[in-house]
Amino acid sequence: MAQRIASVDILRGFTIAAMILVNTPGTWSHVYAPLLHAEWHGLTPTDLIFPFFLFIVGISIHFAYKNRSNDAATYKKIAIRSLKLIGLGLLLNWFVPYVPFFKDVESWRYFGVLQRIGIVFFITAILNLNFNWKVLVGIGGFVLIGYWLLLGFIPLPDGSLPTFDRAPNNWANYVDLNVLGTHMWKADYDPEGILSTFPAVVTCILGVLIGKVLSTFKSTKMLLLIAIGLLISGYVFNLWFPINKALWSSSFVLVTSGWGTLILSVIYFLTDKRKVTFGTIFKYTGMNAITIYFLSSFISKTFYLTKVGDTNIHSWLYNTIFVHDVLSNKMSSLLYALSVVAFYLLLGYLMYRRKIFIKV
Repeated sequence: MAQRIASVDILRGFTIAAMILVNTPGTWSHVYAPLLHAEWHGLTPTDLIFPFFLFIVGISIHFAYKNRSNDAATYKKIAIRSLKLIGLGLLLNWFVPYVPFFKDVESWRYFGVLQRIGIVFFITAILNLNFNWKVLVGIGGFVLIGYWLLLGFIPLPDGSLPTFDRAPNNWANYVDLNVLGTHMWKADYDPEGILSTFPAVVTCILGVLIGKVLSTFKSTKMLLLIAIGLLISGYVFNLWFPINKALWSSSFVLVTSGWGTLILSVIYFLTDKRKVTFGTIFKYTGMNAITIYFLSSFISKTFYLTKVGDTNIHSWLYNTIFVHDVLSNKMSSLLYALSVVAFYLLLGYLMYRRKIFIKV
């Protein structure tokens, strides 16, 4: 953005820090409940993190392309950025830190966090270039209602009625099982699968619309009203279509976007309106968000897969430095995760000081 909005960078950086926190506990056997995803239906603080990032991607799309021409050069830049994100995601999925450096083809997972960001960014950026806010609202509403009707009411090919449960007779899981086969996160579903990408696009579209509100009205009060509207509609919709991250349900889109707008409005009021120095360390990280997320995931995977005697680097560091009799297992696990977050926040600060901004 030519003129950056501090609150957007702060929320982006905080979201990346939260991603790293929940992805790198000392041990998955001992994690505080709020730092875990809901088992299926429901919402925990951890479930807010990924939709927050897609929501912020939408805000950034508005500011990055609001004065761009709708021409081949712009489309080319959008496509290249999308392919970079997808490529980095595939590298994370397929890489192993030993010869031959890639998993067997049969175990390759095709989808993932960065792949979803790349796909959602591409679709939303193209929509943003071609349609006004009214059409974007219409597209978002059509997708959310259509997704609910498909998953809740349209019979599966074998004639069985669909459900929202984690089972093959759930439409999202059914499509993933039949198209992706073994190339999924779990044997029976993928949280970044095919059908759930469509409502994820709506999360990003809502970010675009909030970006338009920020640049046009610069009103905290309007942001608060929109947040309340999204939260109420999402929690009401939950009565018919349960809040579910794995399915990226329509109620999940509305509720998480509502929380994102609410938190953004508070940060915006403090930093951009009142000029309060707040969350600066997250701002630095937010300016290199994808780079820091990729590095954290790549290094974490390498630590897990690199052997040190009978264990691996991750477990050796955790057991040697963080496990103590005076600490509970969950506290030790949390302290490991917090130390990893601190490292990447410091990295973000150092990159900012040296004016290193890596565009992906």
